[in-house]
Amino acid sequence: MTPPILQFGTSRFLLAHVDLFVSQALDEGNAIGGIGIVQTTGNPASRARIDALRATGRYPVRIRGRERGGVVDEVVECRAVQRAWDAERDWAEIRGAAIETVRVIVSNTGDAGYRADPRDAANLLAQPEHAPHGFPAKLLALLHARWQVRPDDGVSILPCELVTNNGDTLRDIVLGLARRWQLPDAFADYLGNRCVWVNSLVDRIVSEPLHPVGAIAEPYALWAIERRAGMTLPCGHAQIVVTDDLRSHERLKLFFLNLGHSWLAEQWLAGGRDASETVLDAMNDARLRDGLEAVWRDEVAPVFVALGLRETAERYVDSVRERLLNPFLAHRIADIAVNHREKVARRIEPLLALADSLALPAGQPRLRQLVARHEPAARAAAAGIATTGREAS
Repeated sequence: MTPPILQFGTSRFLLAHVDLFVSQALDEGNAIGGIGIVQTTGNPASRARIDALRATGRYPVRIRGRERGGVVDEVVECRAVQRAWDAERDWAEIRGAAIETVRVIVSNTGDAGYRADPRDAANLLAQPEHAPHGFPAKLLALLHARWQVRPDDGVSILPCELVTNNGDTLRDIVLGLARRWQLPDAFADYLGNRCVWVNSLVDRIVSEPLHPVGAIAEPYALWAIERRAGMTLPCGHAQIVVTDDLRSHERLKLFFLNLGHSWLAEQWLAGGRDASETVLDAMNDARLRDGLEAVWRDEVAPVFVALGLRETAERYVDSVRERLLNPFLAHRIADIAVNHREKVARRIEPLLALADSLALPAGQPRLRQLVARHEPAARAAAAGIATTGREAS
């Protein structure tokens, strides 16, 4: 029996967040079943994780940090992964699972994951042994195969990419691809009305991989899921929140945690700082810490005050500060700085646009100067995303 949860992406984040949630829920009898993970890139580290999962099906997640005044340092064995597939080698098996057993699809495909690959075309649908190249085309091909056999039986899709309205965005991309490929209206109706595309937000710092598979993560974790009629969740879990107000969760995380990370990455890059420097090192550097606190206080917090969320923002930034000061995590700023220019466009520009819409007097001078240094690349990144929906991170 193949598992009912299909996951695109092998990242350490998913292993220590969604997959760990499902594993813990399975122990409590509160999950719909196990997970089949699909490797979608040729990355050697991803291949090593898939090979290790195939060999054992289990891996450790070490949770380290402070929680409710105490120290947490424990290793949890994750047992939710029941299949580990390579899209290139195992596409026929993945396709069969999508037709027969899958009920939920989860993804976290990175900054470029939603971009269409120009090599993909409709003729791939007639080649069931061959995987499309891009994630949107892979998803379309699997849903098309399922629709041909089970035209009334949709699935729930819960993207975890840090993209505003990620479920709606991914739906529109796949529908747009179906139109470009001139697929039947009945299939478009299936995509839009039988499948449930769910907006969600994930929040957890997963600082380091364990080799060949596993991760080190903080105790804090959140999976905020926007309520949608008819959706199927992979599991129930104390750190899953089903909400009618996902936007507030998104803005808090994006503009305090993610923006704060990118602010530190900017200082790290500009100063040519040591490659091994961590977030904790930066938080213990008085100049960097003071700069970050000033950005939060003077340029981010006023936006939330104007939105009537002063107390909520104060509580959240206190929790973020505690998380960044976690003495047990070696969260390298070099990792955060990957795709830095694109992240500036997706983490900081939306805050400035929101501040402008609220006509705030402060002006966010530090953040505007930062964006200006990357403006050509930021505009290019925004243009690249324009065809795939608006990204938030």
